[in-house]
Amino acid sequence: MMNQIAKNIYRYRKEKGLTQERLAHSLGITHQAISKWENEQAMPDITLLPAISKILEVSIDKLLGYVSHDKQITIYEKAYETPDYYWGFQPNADCYQILEYIPPIRNVKLLDIGCGEGRNAVFFARNGYDVTAFDISDAGIEKTKRLADHVGVEVKVFKADLLDFRLNTHFDILFSSGVLHYISLKYREELFQNYKDYTHPGGMHFFNVFVQKPFIPPPPENEPNHHDWRSGELLSHYHDWLIESSSEDIMNCNSSGIPHRHAMNRVVARKI
Repeated sequence: MMNQIAKNIYRYRKEKGLTQERLAHSLGITHQAISKWENEQAMPDITLLPAISKILEVSIDKLLGYVSHDKQITIYEKAYETPDYYWGFQPNADCYQILEYIPPIRNVKLLDIGCGEGRNAVFFARNGYDVTAFDISDAGIEKTKRLADHVGVEVKVFKADLLDFRLNTHFDILFSSGVLHYISLKYREELFQNYKDYTHPGGMHFFNVFVQKPFIPPPPENEPNHHDWRSGELLSHYHDWLIESSSEDIMNCNSSGIPHRHAMNRVVARKI
């Protein structure tokens, strides 16, 4: 818990534009105390948590690293609660690129960000990757575990909020499909820097995002917390990496039962 509190106080202090001195002054303590918290040398007194929460404008649950939501995060939670697998069992077509770029001829650590019901994570595990995955959906996590058990592979899956979770261990591959639109603009730079920092040299990211197009109407799902990206925005986060491929396509979709279209930008980037 100390590790999580340290990271969260640092993160939310930075987001508010506060120095350690200003936060300390607001709390009536020394800036050395803030430094000790953020360096995991001490924990804040429990009586200070309400004041810290108020100043940083985050809940105490978030400070402590707990996922807590007062409203629906994804429209797919209910869909995942049904016996059927909403997305089926076949992996996303983008998964096959990973086999070509970094085949699992050695131990390759892969993180599936927003794994849903686990079809992609289980595919990677079946092909020999060391797979970790997370999602915000309880039902999705349970289905991922069930599918992995049925196939007979190991997937280390856990619940986490995309906006709150930060990496503290390195991976060779980061993969995410159809999920990054949940990241609002204010979190993107810091979140992607974390992903890049905790990728091994020579490691790769395989990401896609929905992008705004004036000639494509909003999707019929009316999904909450959906934030489209601008064309080229995803690519801009990898100016210091080798871009293996980048494309933007218009795709037909029928996920809601109503035919519609999306524009999607795909980026495959390698850390030098």
